[in-house]
Amino acid sequence: MGKVRQAVLELAGREVVITNPDKLFFPQAGHTKLHLVRYYAAVAEGALRGIVGRPIVLKRYVDGAAGEPFFQKRAPEQRPEWIETVELRFPSGRTAREIVVRDAAQLLWMVNLGCIDLNPHPVRADDLEHPDELRVDLDPGPGVSWDLVRRVTLLVRDVLDEHGLRGWPKTSGSRGMHVNVRIQRRWGFAQVRRAALALAREVERRAPDLASSKWWKEERHGVFLDYNQNAKDRTVASAWSVRPTPDARVSMPLGWDEVADCDPAAFTLATAPARFAEHGDAAAGIDSTAGSLDALLRLSAAHEASGLGDAPWPPHYKKQRDEPPRVAPSRRKASGPGTHRRGHRESTQPLITVAKAARKADALAGLERWKARYPEAAARLHVDDVLVDSMRGRSTNWIRIRINLRNVPEGERPPEDPPEPDYDPWLATPRG
Repeated sequence: MGKVRQAVLELAGREVVITNPDKLFFPQAGHTKLHLVRYYAAVAEGALRGIVGRPIVLKRYVDGAAGEPFFQKRAPEQRPEWIETVELRFPSGRTAREIVVRDAAQLLWMVNLGCIDLNPHPVRADDLEHPDELRVDLDPGPGVSWDLVRRVTLLVRDVLDEHGLRGWPKTSGSRGMHVNVRIQRRWGFAQVRRAALALAREVERRAPDLASSKWWKEERHGVFLDYNQNAKDRTVASAWSVRPTPDARVSMPLGWDEVADCDPAAFTLATAPARFAEHGDAAAGIDSTAGSLDALLRLSAAHEASGLGDAPWPPHYKKQRDEPPRVAPSRRKASGPGTHRRGHRESTQPLITVAKAARKADALAGLERWKARYPEAAARLHVDDVLVDSMRGRSTNWIRIRINLRNVPEGERPPEDPPEPDYDPWLATPRG
């Protein structure tokens, strides 16, 4: 029997056509596109809570979770008349009409385009300049334990509480945690980012061995609190999103009493609907807790008065008036330890970047060439010493490969050559 060419689901009073429903989206777990669609239908109430009324970037995995995704900011030209859009203006000066979801039928239409996870902006369509959500993204560095991530997450809760704000935690669906904070729509993106930076610095002050607010990777340690996720045009996978992991892991909302013992691997496309049916959505009350940023902004002002100014912005943003030099500290030095060997700076850190490419296959080929150049070091690497990261560029994902040289004796570590290939995502031509 041949594959089913399409399926039709009825939700919110509309029929939604699902094309290629038998297409394998998660090969290792055996989940098809229809499994993904039925998952979102089962948890629609919770998934909509994180995205309803918000512009959404379409992150499309047309070849499934194992394929290369691309970001589509502009709504498809061919779409049903019941699909809502709104025009956004980005820091680059470009504009685009993005999808706005209001109901389960619109959600499933979007999933049918190959959207595995949902990536909404922190604003509502009726006011695109004033976020109603501050987002705390806890990003663990290489080798950082899950227990440490949970400890820093609980510290974020304490700092928020002390500044009059309610945080709503969820697993990221990958290695980290997110804490979403509903806020009153009184502040622009720059002020919300200032508040997020003040929060990150306060968490770092309280636990300097566990947490970091430093933008440059060579200065980070432990769990990085990515304050720049609150800059305009940044999006984060929302609650109940399925992530493109082999086990189809879910970004799961939690009660604060669950954080200390939670296991992110327990929440998947296969298991999350039963949790939703039995316990509902742990973030069900989030919309009733919009708080004020006044206390965090006072903390930010105190930081500035003590000499802590702005912190670096993402590379494609306009240089800000009070921003420090947008270059890694080690590259600001004309001389000193680790400056040159073979014409390049020798890394004083155990983590080096060996490849940056638009496609995963090209990055992996660069990794193999690095191993061929430095076979003695390559022989000492453990499986988890090779870090393959999917990174977000202007309009597409790209691949970065880093190597942790912790298992290579310091005197035998190769220099940090320029990545090869050395793809620049900010010079790439946007899609869509």
